[in-house]
Amino acid sequence: MASFEFEGQRIAYTEYGGGPAAVTKTGTRGRTARSSRAGGRPLILVHGLLLSQEMHRPLAEALAARGNRVITVDLLGHGESDRPRDMWRYSMRFFGDQIVALLDHLEIEEAVVMGTSLGANTALNIALTAPERLRGMVIEMPVLDNALMWSALTFTPVLVALTFGEQAMKLLGRGARAIPRKLLPHYGNVALDLIRQEPGPSGAVLQGLFFGRIAPHRNDRRTFQTPALILGHHRDPVHPFSDAGMLAEELPNGRLIEANSFIELRAQPERLTNEIAAFLDEVWASPRGGRAKAKSPASKPAKRTAAKRKPAPRKAVKAAASR
Repeated sequence: MASFEFEGQRIAYTEYGGGPAAVTKTGTRGRTARSSRAGGRPLILVHGLLLSQEMHRPLAEALAARGNRVITVDLLGHGESDRPRDMWRYSMRFFGDQIVALLDHLEIEEAVVMGTSLGANTALNIALTAPERLRGMVIEMPVLDNALMWSALTFTPVLVALTFGEQAMKLLGRGARAIPRKLLPHYGNVALDLIRQEPGPSGAVLQGLFFGRIAPHRNDRRTFQTPALILGHHRDPVHPFSDAGMLAEELPNGRLIEANSFIELRAQPERLTNEIAAFLDEVWASPRGGRAKAKSPASKPAKRTAAKRKPAPRKAVKAAASR
């Protein structure tokens, strides 16, 4: 697995569809080759909290096959990247800076960044600090204002278990690592990797995020001009659909897509993969800094405006009242 150094720490990444690690001697795609050109249209896929780049491998292969250069990455403290136990190393600002550093390492001027949950907020942070590096954003399940209480209720017990129950979690991790990966389906291994990894660094990640800013302020979000495709779903208090809808209303160039559930993109990915692929086609076909305007029939409008009814003339009102 390829890697680069960020502030003295190793950050691991994988390329699909035209990156240096995937190009054969003849200039065609290696590893996941199906139909993609080697070269442009870079897309960075960023995983969720305490997960790894493996969660996005099927999507990376599918989008690479459509002509995109896809890079998956493990943020610091996740997956194959270094996992220091210093909580001060973990913040949304640092995670965003790591993606910008990855673009610098690969000599990519601008890219589309797609993130899930933690990765979604990482993309929003890049829109705040380095918008010139973004061609577009795909924001899946952002964690914003309406999610804070449920996020605290969900992850506080996890933080306590990882920190004060570290020895017990280590024993649990050893048992999980004893299960052969080939016995489980892909997403079964992705889920089990939550337990397989050492608990101490995972606890440090949560501590760092608990004491930092989770997302850019809504006043800042309203200024983001980067075209954005926003994916949300219902029945998930940690990633409420209201947050996705609110973000679509705030972003001048935001578009909202309603997923059937969290697992749709994983279990039945065709519809949402097509939506993402169409969005990528739009932003790369538009002039740099331009807005992707075309909307597919399946998408839901991000801006909902009700038609305003003009008040009836005063005389007509009086006449109606006298009948």
